[in-house]
Amino acid sequence: MAVRKLETGRWICECYPTGREGRRVRRQFATKGEALAFERHTMDEAAAKPWLGETVDRRSLKDIVELWYRLHGKSLSAGEHVYDKLILMVDALENPMATAFTSKMFAHYRDKRLTGEIYFSEKWKNGASPVTINLEQSHLSGVFSELARLGEWTAPNPLENMRKFTIAEKEMAWLTHEQIAELLYDCRRQSALLALVVKICLSTGARWREAVNLTRSQITKYRITFVRTKGKKNRSIPISKELYEEIIALDGFRFFTDCYFQFLSVMEKTSIVLPRGQLTHVLRHTFAAHFMMSGGNILALQKILGHHDIKMTMRYAHLAPDHLETALRFNPLATMPSGDKRAAAVATP
Repeated sequence: MAVRKLETGRWICECYPTGREGRRVRRQFATKGEALAFERHTMDEAAAKPWLGETVDRRSLKDIVELWYRLHGKSLSAGEHVYDKLILMVDALENPMATAFTSKMFAHYRDKRLTGEIYFSEKWKNGASPVTINLEQSHLSGVFSELARLGEWTAPNPLENMRKFTIAEKEMAWLTHEQIAELLYDCRRQSALLALVVKICLSTGARWREAVNLTRSQITKYRITFVRTKGKKNRSIPISKELYEEIIALDGFRFFTDCYFQFLSVMEKTSIVLPRGQLTHVLRHTFAAHFMMSGGNILALQKILGHHDIKMTMRYAHLAPDHLETALRFNPLATMPSGDKRAAAVATP
């Protein structure tokens, strides 16, 4: 019992503000009320400032990263890759004590990453991109956030309030109807299965890997259910009767093999020119662009594409036919009274 009466008639408070393994606090009082008040005060103070407990957290940054990997990271599909990247970052930061790690340290680290003073491969010898550094910041900040959720980190997240670099939005390419026809024609000449993968991507907005890994169990009448997705959630998309019959006519449980390089070869022969890094993903962009240009709903598009954050889907909002049409109808010249318009026209030199 934390508060008890002694044989002398006095009352003693005995408590452990930081847990049974931490510092014990004992004090005697003349009355039970004083002892209870002291216990509440001591425990509340420890709860309000848990990182100020008696035991000093001497774990290094590498210890924290390894703990994150054991308790959470190894369950992620890319967990091992992220862990390897985190260890490289920790070594570059000279593995400080986790409680001593600050946003100032990371600010100097990322400056050296930008200039190439710190690099992890020959590819980044001349400096890493802001996108790469923002991703590294997210990984490291996520370590502290996840351990806090697991009760393994009680101090503030040192990177929580650190702003990332502002990144200019990349050019987003999509195919016209003429380009789609050209692409499908050339794909059929290469392989009927390749053409079918492209049609599935264009019909459902699927990622290339989702379409290539399609199995018979994912096909129901006029519908495809995508599983093991990037967003970790299954999603079902309706398909046409013609596409359904074309897929279901294939043999075997798994329909396709990896045909990425076949697609690359076909694209190089077409007249289509794409921004760097948008080879297969242009099919997903094309679905979304035509969906919005045809009057589709942005919230429906979010569900179809499986975006966790609506901000990702909003990249396509400007393609809607009514997007910003109010600028045409409500600008000051359009709303000017007819008399003022005539006066302005006469006054124009």
